[in-house]
Amino acid sequence: MNILSQKIIGRITNYRLGESAQQTKECLIEFKNIDSASAAGKLIGQKVIWGIGKKAHTGKVVGMHGRNGMVRVKFSRPVPGQAIGTTVELIG
Repeated sequence: MNILSQKIIGRITNYRLGESAQQTKECLIEFKNIDSASAAGKLIGQKVIWGIGKKAHTGKVVGMHGRNGMVRVKFSRPVPGQAIGTTVELIG
């Protein structure tokens, strides 16, 4: 069964952190049932949405983070701190 054919839900775990600053437009996201680098690699280029309606933030998977299936997502606008720990949906 193709991973992208089913509804994929993920969780924002943190912002992308640097030595002296955090990047609020880039988040680290952990998707359910994605637990390998090869599966995470298939998600690169897919779009992600967080929130509902006018307040929705859309982003794009830009790369992997580590070897356990986490990915980096770059959002068009900075994501608020309340988003950490909440769910996102892969929209294609």
